[in-house]
Amino acid sequence: MNQFRFSRRPDIGDKVRVSFEFFPPKTDEMEARLWDTVTRLEPLKPKFVSVTYGAGGSTRERTARTVKRILTETGIPAAAHLTCVGATREEVDAVIQDYKSIGINRFVALRGDPASGVGEPYRPHSGGYENGAELVAGLKKISDFDISVAAYPEKHPQSPDFATDIEMLKRKVDNGATRAITQFFFDNDLYERYVERVRRAGIYIPIVPGIQPVHSFKQVANFSARAGAHVPGWLAERFEGLDRDPQTHALVASAVAAEQVMDLVERGVGDFHFYTMNRADLVFAICHMIGIRSHEAEAAGSAAA
Repeated sequence: MNQFRFSRRPDIGDKVRVSFEFFPPKTDEMEARLWDTVTRLEPLKPKFVSVTYGAGGSTRERTARTVKRILTETGIPAAAHLTCVGATREEVDAVIQDYKSIGINRFVALRGDPASGVGEPYRPHSGGYENGAELVAGLKKISDFDISVAAYPEKHPQSPDFATDIEMLKRKVDNGATRAITQFFFDNDLYERYVERVRRAGIYIPIVPGIQPVHSFKQVANFSARAGAHVPGWLAERFEGLDRDPQTHALVASAVAAEQVMDLVERGVGDFHFYTMNRADLVFAICHMIGIRSHEAEAAGSAAA
């Protein structure tokens, strides 16, 4: 029966679409590594790539520089992250206009984390956009942008309940959001139940699963605790004892992420957003396993044959 699994069809790579997230580099060395990653992943023809915005808006200029370079030097559709934190509406609108002037028409609109970091109490800036829904409305007033927003299969850690959380997502959609990208998760049942909840609430935009390859289990576990994402016991067991064995850790991480993606493909998911951490190897391997191939690699293989 395995030969009939949807994820093993030879044409599955044509039916699955991917996007990638990067963060702006802080040093010349980090910029070189980021560009190596972009160059490696570019032949996979992502639907778009996005560049993050630091807590408290701390990477605004570096984000703009990185997005512009990706757009002009690769032609990959590039989205800029944008938050409400630490700025008035007028200041945020000015940033949007600057992006528009260099050809950016895609955004990932987020409430954002305060400068003190993830999980800390959020207080809207005086005179600023209060939340992600208001930011989406502000973007749409300026132009008909393609807007991605955040979704939380385990609800936002600062939401009192799922009903409140999903109501906020509905406000984002009503204000013009194009798609929602989820916070990373490791239990596909949580994602499936979440999609059922939002569909019952009358939300029909794509809910794209955010996939986090585990480059460092210790770091992912620490961040998950602050972000309200559950780390299953079985996942911890798979990485147990690998802190000082990076080669095996990478092999296990690739297998874990591929297993998760394959299962979601079997459940009918066709779009995936990968949090790359500016590293290409695991993401490239996962895409290869689900049939998304570099045209350059295929041409080289044919020539060798």
